[in-house]
Amino acid sequence: MEQALAAADTAWVLAAFTAVVLMVPGLALFYSGMLGVKSALNMIMMVMGGFAVTAVLWVLFGPAAVLGDSVGGYGLIGNPFTDIGLGSLLEEDPAGGMPAALTAAFHLLFAGITVAIIAGGVADRMKFSAWLVFSGVWVVLVYFPVAHWVFAFDDEEAGTKGGWIANALAAHDFAGGTAVHMNSGVAALALAIALGRRRGFPHVPRPHNLPLVVLGGGILLFGWFGFNGGSAGGANHTAGVVVLNTLVAAMAGLLGWLLVERIKEKHATTLGAISGVIAALVGITPAASLVSPLGALLIGAVAGAVGCFAVSWKFRFGYDDSLDVVAIHLLGGVVGTTLIAFVATAAAPAGVNGLFFGGGIDLLGRQLLAMAAVFAYSFAVTFLIAKILDKIMGIRVDAETEMRGIDVPVHGETAYVMDSFAPSGPSSMRPEVFSEDRDIVVPTQP
Repeated sequence: MEQALAAADTAWVLAAFTAVVLMVPGLALFYSGMLGVKSALNMIMMVMGGFAVTAVLWVLFGPAAVLGDSVGGYGLIGNPFTDIGLGSLLEEDPAGGMPAALTAAFHLLFAGITVAIIAGGVADRMKFSAWLVFSGVWVVLVYFPVAHWVFAFDDEEAGTKGGWIANALAAHDFAGGTAVHMNSGVAALALAIALGRRRGFPHVPRPHNLPLVVLGGGILLFGWFGFNGGSAGGANHTAGVVVLNTLVAAMAGLLGWLLVERIKEKHATTLGAISGVIAALVGITPAASLVSPLGALLIGAVAGAVGCFAVSWKFRFGYDDSLDVVAIHLLGGVVGTTLIAFVATAAAPAGVNGLFFGGGIDLLGRQLLAMAAVFAYSFAVTFLIAKILDKIMGIRVDAETEMRGIDVPVHGETAYVMDSFAPSGPSSMRPEVFSEDRDIVVPTQP
């Protein structure tokens, strides 16, 4: 019976893994459609390129740094030198438990997606070469330590120590509200500030393909069931509760965003609807195993509403977060992580009561401290990395490339060949046939 359960658990996590893999192209399409046509391919390349760099570094020492025994027992970083190259993962567990290679692969997806999310904050103006270098440095210096804080738990049987947030602080983050979403949102903010605003900001290119945005968002929604459901660790009761909470939160987020949008702008938009879904998915990620479906509805609705309010902050405060990573990921993570302290219920699989169910105020303090630590560390180190790289190699494209759009100068391609604008014959496939002025630039109201 135990072997059969282990096989079922492995099968579920394998299925979840394949769903999460789809989140990478889903994020690429989601981001790409929100940009003007002249930089649509560059965004796809940034998402895929950042993930690729992360995968290479992960094989070298990622699992040990994130999930391994904490150096000195301080809970700051796992020892990265204990399994260089991951050769030990080839050994089969004689007890027939979850394959260690699958656990490592699943966490690789978390790391790669975290890096990819940051790209949305610096669209239209960052050098592709600098982005690849930044991705590698950032995942080692920022993601690996923060993920260790949150995801590495003490193992008394093996005699290993985990991260300080998960163990010493005992804050709750089911699947990465702090380590993935707050971390990437803060990093996007720091990198956007270091890069500076796009030329012409706050006048920005109109999203060139909203159906593509919705398609990418739909793929992300599908993948999120693997992201959260797979974090349950098997085919179990927790996974069932988590996927239900994930779905209902997403739908509440759609409605929450549209309600605020209708009040503010007198319209309920397609872009707002899918943005509300993603904001709510971010919000429920840390709380999925800690709340009831009613709690999930509340978290989703609040995350969607807060995200809609926050998209205008970049105009008010002057930072150019191109695709609203701060509003959706940073604040979505803050909403979900904070509301755990209020709406968590011991009836949920994690067995923790928040303030609304008789829990103590200490949980709120622990959640706030965890968020403050992630914010401070991620912002400071990200900004420092960006400034050092700028001194070494320059991180921003030149003015001409930025005005023309990055796709043709950097990648030698365009997203679409429009026959009605192109001459006949082989030359119609050349990037040069596209006008530099085809993006419609519209002012965005603060």
